[in-house]
Amino acid sequence: MKKIDLTNWNRRQHYHHFNALKDPYFAVTIPLDVSIAYKKAKDNNHSFFAVYLHACMMAINHTENFKYRIIGDEVFELDVIHASATISREDHTFGFSYINFSENFDEFNTNIIKEKQRIRESSELYPPLYGLNCIHCSALPWFSFSSQKEPFSGVQDSIPKIGFSKTYKQTSKLIMNVSISVNHALVDGYHVGQFSEKFQQFLSIK
Repeated sequence: MKKIDLTNWNRRQHYHHFNALKDPYFAVTIPLDVSIAYKKAKDNNHSFFAVYLHACMMAINHTENFKYRIIGDEVFELDVIHASATISREDHTFGFSYINFSENFDEFNTNIIKEKQRIRESSELYPPLYGLNCIHCSALPWFSFSSQKEPFSGVQDSIPKIGFSKTYKQTSKLIMNVSISVNHALVDGYHVGQFSEKFQQFLSIK
């Protein structure tokens, strides 16, 4: 974990401005081509969710500003970011997961499977392990959306929030809209662009 020197940070004025707002988050929705990722999942008998979530987490961990967190009155860049995804149950409720990240897909997929099993055998909403070193993400495979709003607690929050829509066909491509909500005190549109480009790159690896 690395502390950001706010005095000499080139975004210090932006940070102080947006950090003073009641709701400093902004959100965009970006269409991504998941054709290759979907085919790779089916060809290898993997969960499509696991394949695109791994690509997402690879992009998160390769985008510096998405690893920033506000702790007290200070900003830190965390070493590794994990996934806190909603996992559904048969009764149509869900639990929050905490999926340890690994650049190795098989290890990451194993972590997803373990969390799915834990949640589906429990009625607990929260995972036993939790922290700021994660992103909050939700799959919404029942419908495709062009925008999406995440709940805001009203207390200090700096964790990015990602939503994944139902896929849809666009000519020969399979598209998934991805909503991205970030704290503007830490992340600007430029950094969202960096993340989305990396996300698309990882989705397109055959």
